[in-house]
Amino acid sequence: MTVVHPINRAWITTGGTGAQNYDEFADDAEITAIIEANPQSALGIEMPHRAPESLGKSFADALPEAATRLAEAKADGSYTPAEQVVVLYRISAPGEDSAYGLWVMVDTDQISTRADEPGLVIRNEDVFIAKVRERVALAETLGHLLSPVLLLQTGRGDELHAALAAATESAGAPAATDTDQAGRTHAIWLLGPGPRQDELTALAGGGELVVADGNHRSLAAQTGGLPRFLAVVTTPASVAIQPYNRLVSELTTTPDELLDRLRAAGAEVTDITGPAEVPATGGTVVLQLPGRAYAVTLPHTGTNRLENLDHALVERLLLRDALGLDPGDKRITYVGGDYPASWLTSEVEAGRAELAVLVAPVTVDDFVAVNLAREKMPRKSTWFTPKARGGLVVAELVDRS
Repeated sequence: MTVVHPINRAWITTGGTGAQNYDEFADDAEITAIIEANPQSALGIEMPHRAPESLGKSFADALPEAATRLAEAKADGSYTPAEQVVVLYRISAPGEDSAYGLWVMVDTDQISTRADEPGLVIRNEDVFIAKVRERVALAETLGHLLSPVLLLQTGRGDELHAALAAATESAGAPAATDTDQAGRTHAIWLLGPGPRQDELTALAGGGELVVADGNHRSLAAQTGGLPRFLAVVTTPASVAIQPYNRLVSELTTTPDELLDRLRAAGAEVTDITGPAEVPATGGTVVLQLPGRAYAVTLPHTGTNRLENLDHALVERLLLRDALGLDPGDKRITYVGGDYPASWLTSEVEAGRAELAVLVAPVTVDDFVAVNLAREKMPRKSTWFTPKARGGLVVAELVDRS
């Protein structure tokens, strides 16, 4: 029996509703600007308190507006219903290999977070529980899921990749397309019951599935008691991991004292004369302070390879020990790979932040190996691209028991 299933009742975009997922932004003001420019954007439903007309409200207080916006989008034809479908997904751009995925529902009871917990869906990162509670409240209010969990098929990924490429090639005109902020085209095709649907769901569920994006959303499905959650199952050949950096708005000490504390902890600190860039490989992180930048090799103080990953060392030695900041502190912004190093350093030089931390990306092979060993990645350490776009396929929660 596969853990991957068709969507019982889906709502498919007719265009204009696609959006970056709610957690892809370094600045919430960007969300407001997107909604203002395109009121149809699913972000107005996913982040209702950031819609222009709801500014000043808390997330919880703005939830009724989210429900109203979704109802209006369904009524005005922004979405059209479909029953018992999976949805073929292709992301393409000139000069890039196409990425493929399959929109489906996945059994929540298959989520595994440790080696002694059975399940084919591996969740791999620590999370911020406040974000999980917001996702639970949104699903309970809407009775729908708009943003998918991105799952990597590690067992039959090559077979799935080839099958999805062939299926999209022969599917004719897509049901809808959407263009993201990087210029990539996201195309979807509906696939109803039949042999090809059975083949693709079997391939999609034919091995261990690793959460590449959506740790908070998958935990929200568990916390909220959802039997299944909305997912895009993709392939290792379809994704890459970009840097996941950190921006600190306010230091708790002077820059010189911060560097002295790092040296006292065993770090090697070297001046950088040129522009600060993200390191190409792990082992050294780059710190941008006002007017100066440094390459910092943090000492391996952990007891295993995970504790000695750059992201773990930054969290433990730099943020916690040297600055006294908890990972969830509001002064820390986690900035994904859609934002270049020049953007982070410009935030420091403009005085909007006091420290940028540039960290080399984790490799896909290392990520998969860590997860198959049921080990847990540090918070916000993997920024997968291309990301599945929210608001293209909406799953109605017809059975929330």
